[in-house]
Amino acid sequence: MDDVVFDRTGSGEPLVLIHGVGHRRQAWAPVIPLLTPYREVIAVDLPGFGESPPREGAYGIEPALETFAEFFADLGLDRPHVAGNSLGGLLSLALGQAGLVRSVTAFSPAGLWTLRQQRYALSMLRTHRAVAQRMPERTARRLASTAAGRAVMTGMIVGRPALLSPDVVLDDMHAMADAPGFAPTLAHARGGFRFEGPVSGLPVTIAWGEHDRILARPRAEDLRKVAPGADLLVLPGCGHVPMSDDPELVAGVLLTGSRESRLVRASQENS
Repeated sequence: MDDVVFDRTGSGEPLVLIHGVGHRRQAWAPVIPLLTPYREVIAVDLPGFGESPPREGAYGIEPALETFAEFFADLGLDRPHVAGNSLGGLLSLALGQAGLVRSVTAFSPAGLWTLRQQRYALSMLRTHRAVAQRMPERTARRLASTAAGRAVMTGMIVGRPALLSPDVVLDDMHAMADAPGFAPTLAHARGGFRFEGPVSGLPVTIAWGEHDRILARPRAEDLRKVAPGADLLVLPGCGHVPMSDDPELVAGVLLTGSRESRLVRASQENS
């Protein structure tokens, strides 16, 4: 599958990382060095995002499952661990339900929303994209050069904008503005992307940023309907994209969510 761009590094059990709408695999860069001593990490650009070219018909949940099944086979991955943020969290849960992975960690997953929450989230994403497309480069560089400016540009997405470097903010803005997969993904999201589960028989962790301003955190009882045995976490100080807000915390959640003892426990509970 030579049209999916990815980075592969580290050693240990494989862990595939999936970004959200308008983002790119570099979203995971702050946590990857903390993971690679313990996991083989594969960070992926979804079709039409980052450096992966668009792919016709690749933008629903079912097509995404087919894409990842092919991707896993090509890389020789037998049911890897998977983790995702936002859209990536939704796809991770769907991969878990389909039995294609051995554990799931979902950070602020899409698809667990009410109709009102869905409309708000998609509206916010469209607004961010429109701003990214229309902002003059000179203005963007001036804003990104200060902590206050980075808060203006990214404060709805992350909890601690000052921790982002100017280059990361600018590159993320360009990725959002230029992604050919953005429009078809949101088109599919308007007509579906409601995930009801259940995901069972494998370890599941669902973590939500304390200050997520894009997706409201569902009630615990509603999350239990989607993943009855899931570990439910709130990430203090973090926003919708928590990887740069607290890399150590996020890395710890990822390592715990994919540890061998959890796999044994899930197998025992399922027997």
